[in-house]
Amino acid sequence: MKKRFLSILGVSLLSASVLAGCATVDVNMTPGGSEDQEVSDEAEPAEENDDQAKADAVAALIDAIYVQERTDETDALCLAAKNAWDELTDAQKELVEGEEADPDYFGRDTGDASADDPLNSDDIGENEILVVSFGTSFNDSRAQDIGGIEKAIAAAYPDWSVRRAFTAQIIINHVQARDGEKIDNMDQALERAVANGVKNLVIQPTHLMHGAEYDELKEAADAYADKIDSIVIAEPLLGEVGSDATVINADKKAVAEAIVAQAVADSGKGSLEDAEKDGIAYVFMGHGTAHTAKVSYSQMATQMKELGYKNVFIGTVEGEPEETACENVIEDVKAAGYKKVILRPLMVVAGDHANNDMAGDDDDSWKSMFNASGAFDSVDCQIAGLGRIKTIQDLYVAHTGEALDGGADTDKAASDATKPEDGKYEAKFTTDSSMFSVNETKDGKGELTVKDGKMTIHITLVSKNIVNLFPGTAEDAQKDGAVLLEPTVDKVEYSDGTSEEVYGFDVPVPALDEEFDLALIGTKGKWYDHKVKVTL
Repeated sequence: MKKRFLSILGVSLLSASVLAGCATVDVNMTPGGSEDQEVSDEAEPAEENDDQAKADAVAALIDAIYVQERTDETDALCLAAKNAWDELTDAQKELVEGEEADPDYFGRDTGDASADDPLNSDDIGENEILVVSFGTSFNDSRAQDIGGIEKAIAAAYPDWSVRRAFTAQIIINHVQARDGEKIDNMDQALERAVANGVKNLVIQPTHLMHGAEYDELKEAADAYADKIDSIVIAEPLLGEVGSDATVINADKKAVAEAIVAQAVADSGKGSLEDAEKDGIAYVFMGHGTAHTAKVSYSQMATQMKELGYKNVFIGTVEGEPEETACENVIEDVKAAGYKKVILRPLMVVAGDHANNDMAGDDDDSWKSMFNASGAFDSVDCQIAGLGRIKTIQDLYVAHTGEALDGGADTDKAASDATKPEDGKYEAKFTTDSSMFSVNETKDGKGELTVKDGKMTIHITLVSKNIVNLFPGTAEDAQKDGAVLLEPTVDKVEYSDGTSEEVYGFDVPVPALDEEFDLALIGTKGKWYDHKVKVTL
């Protein structure tokens, strides 16, 4: 970095010397003579060289801060880059071009930076929730998408201090240089926590999945394990990855439902079915990754199919996994017969990828490639990150709640965030014993009823041998005052044409996707402990 800094100074000195050289023209030459014409011819190139030299000096400074490592020189370089940019004329700004530099680095309008809160203050206290994001230099998206998640978490857990960290130093430097807003990187945020005497730290990543960024976050946190009493890292948005493309979970289902509902609403349609009848396909563009977590994109595609979303497709900028590459998604949409396409980012923030790779005017943007295929009547873009959708914010709140250490309020916030809306749903009911199971005619499922925030699942059993259930342990079921669940009589019809009356039960469900105690007593009068789980 020091060598690079010296080279920047060299460029600046060079531009200064060029400027000085332009002032040495002899003003006493005879007007209209051949020497006067020679001076005029030389002045124009000299001026052009001066403009380019000044632009190159700014480009070199931008390239110097377009790095993923913070150094002792970073603050000074950020300030120098902005000051040098501000001194350029509009014409000179258009000449800025470097390894990473271009006029948009400082010149692009991405919204009002003052609307964003970097959450980097001290006075944290003993309990902190650190919300960690990759980051974005797009001001509006940073405030709405990342800020929306941070505010939701702060509102859910008012007794904890919420702070921010970004993992992309390149973005941190960009925002600092352009807007003067300083955002902590992971080390800075963790050092701040230590300096403030934080004892309990929950890290909530806004990352989509357990990818490379999540791994790096965990590595950074591990380095502070001996400096903070308790550090817990919460789940990313899509939860656990799973082994293959068929593995889906409640998080992926909730995300799929939320993003499709928002996309449909933003396109002015009453329902996904209405959009399908109108020939509309919704294409969600993720980032993509070479990490093993890339199977998450395939799982999201599986989840869309499981939900019956025929006109919803998943793609990625990087084309990893391969089937998510733009050209493959275009062929899938064409084969399905849809003539209208709506592109939307499958990303927490609507930043550079959404604005350029998806909705940009260059030939390699997704909008351009879909249009170039000639297969569609219209291609529109919805530039909005996931972080501004309330259901998505609620999922992050729930993950944070699961990571927090006990407390009735915490448990309630997490539980409320994961409950579906009031209504009836088909849900899977699993137990820890083949002797206690749902009737074979029900395919391992029951009917989940959600009313006024309370969940109950009706299960139909295999016989009348289980006479009572108790939501708790066998020991508690036998205490005075214990309220037992009474059976209903359910009629089942088997595939061979026979039918039978068996017992069914309405079982209270404290939370989805979490095991809970459910004791039973049979006709012999003995209580047994069991663990069960309900999954949508």
